[in-house]
Amino acid sequence: MANDKGRRRRFGAIRRLPSGRYQARYPGPDGVMRPAPFTFETIADADDWLAEKQTEIRRGDWRDPEAGAVSFRAYADKWVEERELAPLTRDLYRYLLDKHLFAFADLDLDEITAPRVREWRADRLRGTGAKTITAKAYRLLKAVMETAVDDELIQRNPCRIKGAGKERAAERRIATVAQVDALAEAVGMRWRLMVYLGAYGPMRPEELAGLRRRDVDLDNLRVRVRLAEPERMNGRRVQGDTKSEAGTRTVILPAFLHRELRWHLESFAEPGPDGLLFVGEKGAPFRRSTFGRRWRKARETVGMPEGFRFYDLRHTGHTLSTRSGATLKDTMVRAGQSSEKAALIYQHSDDDRQQEVAAGLDATVRKARAAAVGRAPDKQSGTNLARGE
Repeated sequence: MANDKGRRRRFGAIRRLPSGRYQARYPGPDGVMRPAPFTFETIADADDWLAEKQTEIRRGDWRDPEAGAVSFRAYADKWVEERELAPLTRDLYRYLLDKHLFAFADLDLDEITAPRVREWRADRLRGTGAKTITAKAYRLLKAVMETAVDDELIQRNPCRIKGAGKERAAERRIATVAQVDALAEAVGMRWRLMVYLGAYGPMRPEELAGLRRRDVDLDNLRVRVRLAEPERMNGRRVQGDTKSEAGTRTVILPAFLHRELRWHLESFAEPGPDGLLFVGEKGAPFRRSTFGRRWRKARETVGMPEGFRFYDLRHTGHTLSTRSGATLKDTMVRAGQSSEKAALIYQHSDDDRQQEVAAGLDATVRKARAAAVGRAPDKQSGTNLARGE
């Protein structure tokens, strides 16, 4: 039996404390003696606990109890730094850590439990009602904690809420041809082509920001999308690859945009092959905040819903292309979208088919414009500005 001086066992040791309770210690795989995190009422209880620890070590299930004593914020910061992330993704993760996961910042990894995660999520949803951003924050938390499991710092990921990381995006809004024309008119002469390329390209804002003169083939109405220049939260633009491999593409434009494109090149694009297609009034690359103000004002002028974003113009382009006879794979190639599964589906949409899509889109827009003014479709091209009327 144990006495006040303690006794040696075949595995670990037990000693009786002055209080009458028992303390157990055991050697980890590294040979370091570790005490139990609590004391025991009887020596039998201490024996049972040591037996469990010995079994964990033999099975390879043992975890260093100090391993999880790592600051979540320090570990998450390192997690972000170690990954090859796009600049905007890195900015997003930093934002989520600062603004939405701050409740865990001062906790150690092993202090983040499933109940705490559930409570955090419930508080965020009650306090902000922002389901989308909460889902993004939850996915980041889950990913960080999963890596902590792989690093053997914790035994199990505490993020186990079914469906908590899924986003349910609102239905995309679609603009009519007349509304696209009105938005292009309202946004101003310098930016009207951006609206048209956003809708009928359809190109992403960061792709439009990266376009140069050498990317434009005016005679054949083709625009080569080679790179993207997204704007970071600090206002600086970074040059990089397109969103996906399929994002690097040649877009064949509908014929009605010929005069719009030519007029913009003559009036606003920077000179030289590397000159930016879109620049601000002072000659600098356009800023998201500056263009955003113009976009919101134009949207209000036209009477579009407040939630209609510039990015929704892409959905308008998708819809009109489909109505013009394009297949799903045609529209996906045109918009530069892909996935591992989509790579096989979309690869057979070649230039000839894309030419047909552009022609069909041209006819659809002409018909809608003609109907708006009550006359036969125009065979030349362009808006009133382009025709000089």
